[in-house]
Amino acid sequence: MITRAKPFCCAALLSVLLPAAHAQTTVTVQAGAPGKAISADLVGIFFEDLSYAADGGLYAELIQNRSFDYSSADHQDWTSLTAWQLVQRDDGRGSVTVETARPLNAQNPGYAVLVVEAAGHGVGLLNEGFDGIAVNAGDTYHLSLFARQLVGTAAPIIVRLESKTGAPLAEDILHPPTGAWEKFTATLRPATTDADARLVVLATGAGRLALDMVSLFPEKTFRNRPNGLRADLAQVIADLKPKFMRFPGGCLVHGDGLDNIYHWKDTIGPVEQRKGQPNIWRYHQTAGLGYFEYFQFCEDIGAKPLPVVAAGVCCQNSNYLVTKKYGVGQEGLPMEKMPAYVQDVLDLIEFANGPVASTWGARRAAAGHPEPFGLHYLGVGNEDKITPVFEERFRLINDAVKAKHPEIVVIGTVGPNPQGEDYEKGWKFANELRLPIVDEHGYKSPQWFWDNLRRYDAYDRTKSQVYLGEWAAHDNKRRTTLRAALAEAAFLTSLERNGDIVRMASYAPLLAKRGHTHWEPNLIYFTNTEIFRTIGYHVQQLFSVNNGDTYLATTVSPSAAPGRFAASSVHDSKTGDLILKFVNGDDTARSLHIELAGAKNLPATAMKTVLAGSDASMTDAQSVRPQSSSMPIASAFDYEAPANSLTVIRVKLR
Repeated sequence: MITRAKPFCCAALLSVLLPAAHAQTTVTVQAGAPGKAISADLVGIFFEDLSYAADGGLYAELIQNRSFDYSSADHQDWTSLTAWQLVQRDDGRGSVTVETARPLNAQNPGYAVLVVEAAGHGVGLLNEGFDGIAVNAGDTYHLSLFARQLVGTAAPIIVRLESKTGAPLAEDILHPPTGAWEKFTATLRPATTDADARLVVLATGAGRLALDMVSLFPEKTFRNRPNGLRADLAQVIADLKPKFMRFPGGCLVHGDGLDNIYHWKDTIGPVEQRKGQPNIWRYHQTAGLGYFEYFQFCEDIGAKPLPVVAAGVCCQNSNYLVTKKYGVGQEGLPMEKMPAYVQDVLDLIEFANGPVASTWGARRAAAGHPEPFGLHYLGVGNEDKITPVFEERFRLINDAVKAKHPEIVVIGTVGPNPQGEDYEKGWKFANELRLPIVDEHGYKSPQWFWDNLRRYDAYDRTKSQVYLGEWAAHDNKRRTTLRAALAEAAFLTSLERNGDIVRMASYAPLLAKRGHTHWEPNLIYFTNTEIFRTIGYHVQQLFSVNNGDTYLATTVSPSAAPGRFAASSVHDSKTGDLILKFVNGDDTARSLHIELAGAKNLPATAMKTVLAGSDASMTDAQSVRPQSSSMPIASAFDYEAPANSLTVIRVKLR
């Protein structure tokens, strides 16, 4: 039988040609119910000396290769005089070498020797810093260096800040050195701001002059700490209000081979006695930013310290440049060396928490901090391949810490990916040891995070809790886009919902210097004079400053409505505030009907903060920034979530 087709009306035609508008989505928050306790440490940060995050970045030292210890082991094109140039002023004539006889100390073997044949107006060295030395007019800069007269009659040493063209900015004169190593200091106050200055050290007498540990620090470091941190960059990190900080890195910790494992004891004490070494990311780490400075920074920004130590094995990708193969380079410390290594781990806990009368507590006090740092978490291992070699050494460390310091929460590792062989083996091993927390990692596409919003709903609450130690949404070509940031925001709502099993999470990497970036994307980019917050930075900050300690049951209906929509609701017992978060990952606005079931003492208005953009592929964080305003609310109210947006509504209950 032939049937007649129904008339095709204009409305039907429009429904085909135009995208359908979202039907109203109802979000119901059980605001009057007890809710579920969630981790107070959920959103933190992970610092690694990657992409010049420490030397040339957060660490405020302005001189590069200050101890003449660079080599081809750091970078194939580097020498012990990288970043230095010989200068011969007017009739001055001489040369420079690097020697190792009678060094400042065994940890610092190399030093420069100026061979001055004719003094003229000075023979010396010029340092270009890290892409130049940025100085501000009127600010104070503290110079220090060690010098020793080897041959000839000692004469004053001139230290000078100059522009790139040689124009003087500031100068001081140091008294003549003797035949023994001596520390010299000077204060320089440039009269002109210059983003590309140079430091010049000039010998004014003929002979041979030894120089080492040439250092220049701004007086204005973060919290005015000596040997401190770059103030503006540290403040941007502090503004994230992180609940914890993991340091000193990930792959950096277990190193590129056994001889490159990070040893915390090499990073404390006077900076001239610390031991620098090649960085797994193919540059040099001075250890000027060491364990004492990490602990102090955590305290300064109110973040719990989370140091990570190698699990007695090096990175499985060690020697990749030689083997051209990933995953085959893991080696374990010889078992006869493990007792000493385990003791180093126990000594770290004593350094952080021990009384002043203890050996390592006394070292902490000598550095200027007699009070304990309050260490609670300790990470052991990073993304390690789960092998018998790893398991045997991890077990030794874990057993020793549990026996001597049961108050310390040991965090294990389950490999570099959120699935796969090492993930499965790592969880099996963690369950066998009954570890309190394991460290999961995941760098995935934005779509993966949307597809996995229920990932932690099914985790066994009787097993280890989760620390999502490294994670980020990688868009096309690893870009930091609004689309990626919103996927991260959506995933953060799922972490809040599962805050009883997910203890902590930290985006990675944190910092990258423009022109020296080894990994994309990063949360914060910087140059010597500028700082660039990404869209992802704003997402992390909004979740961190709007955290809560109780998750309130939140349902979305109709059940098919979520799609690219996510919501969470938390209560902050410290302030009494109710905090709602909505993520709309669609290119169209979403109409919401919000019901605060059981809410009492509601105010007439709430503070609304919106992060939104017209195009999900946007990368310009300058045009995508949080905007805050007041909005009316009631026990039931409507709200239109903008396209491509994160909305945070903070309700101050009366």
